[in-house]
Amino acid sequence: MRILLLNEYYPPDTSATAKMAALVAATLAERHEVIVLAGRPSYDPSERHPFYWLRRETQGNLTVERVGSTTYPRFRMRHRITNYLTYLSLAVPRALFMRADLILAMTDPPIAGIAGAFVAMLKRRPFVYNIRDLYPDMALGGEIVRPSRWVALWEKLHRWALRRAARVIVLGEDMRDRIVAKDVDPDRISIVRDGVEVPATFGFADHPASREVRCGFPFVMLHAGNLGFYGAWETLVRAAQFLEKDGVGLVFVGEGSLRPRVEEMAKGCVAVRFLSFRPSDQVSYVLAAPDVHIVTVRRGLEGVVVPSKLYGILAAGKPVLVVAAHNSDVAKIVLRTGSGLVADPDAPASVASAVQTLRAEPERLVEMGHRARLASYEFERHGQLQILVKAIEKVRTED
Repeated sequence: MRILLLNEYYPPDTSATAKMAALVAATLAERHEVIVLAGRPSYDPSERHPFYWLRRETQGNLTVERVGSTTYPRFRMRHRITNYLTYLSLAVPRALFMRADLILAMTDPPIAGIAGAFVAMLKRRPFVYNIRDLYPDMALGGEIVRPSRWVALWEKLHRWALRRAARVIVLGEDMRDRIVAKDVDPDRISIVRDGVEVPATFGFADHPASREVRCGFPFVMLHAGNLGFYGAWETLVRAAQFLEKDGVGLVFVGEGSLRPRVEEMAKGCVAVRFLSFRPSDQVSYVLAAPDVHIVTVRRGLEGVVVPSKLYGILAAGKPVLVVAAHNSDVAKIVLRTGSGLVADPDAPASVASAVQTLRAEPERLVEMGHRARLASYEFERHGQLQILVKAIEKVRTED
């Protein structure tokens, strides 16, 4: 097949979507010809490109074409939208004149799926929609937009794109349930998790980087990742305040749009610390540092956001405390594999109680860590990518 992949971000962009787009493209290119239609790097890129209208890079079966979209930093929404619009205005016409047997779209920009369905319709080619984040649900849940006529139109067009798709690929069971609720045939939905490359060995907690992350607390619960709109941050901070006199520390490693607000919530609480992201060569030591990792999804956002950070935690062999609804994908995985506990995202006392339980049973913590490591092999990245390839190839054979 000749597969056209639409996604604005692609390395040297450093977003999670860019990295996954590269993995997906490289895996498909092992058996098919792949053309990625991306924009000029703008998402915290490791290198910047001078202006051009079109740039092409080819290696084997993989070609990356970049249109001359704007490259404003992502931190201001107005600038990010300008990047989105310039990418789409150049990429969609270009896509219409490119030869392809199948159109594959991701979710950068947030209407990329609609654009992909439109291109596929005009070219009379099958369309596959790989949903990374569920829009406009995500924009509404994060209060980036408010309910309005244009958001209702966005949802209507998104449902049209979902119905046009021969295959919808999602990140978890809760996201699949949300797509089914939008009147999409469940037989056309495939679950492909981001997964993890399971290392033979991992970092150890006695490394200086690990000790720095522990901040001197006897017992550490760690959230490593962005502090975005999706987390139950107030619940976590209040739980840490309950546990302040018990020697339990809550450590955040990462940045994010809500970090200033969370820092304000935790003001005056010595049990909460904030650290910046660590260099990539220290990630294994960060993951090895805590007694328990926190994975959180605010109630109501299950399936809108699917935290793929879980798989790296499992591979590190560390217990997980999921602060999310029991019907969320992450909660189901942790409970099924016995790799941790689940606490109510609306109840700080529930979180505090779970932490006290884990601290009181060190043998159970060790066992959960062993179970986590074993569970990580179920989500090994190569296997997940092969599921994606087979789902796409099946579309072609059915066309």
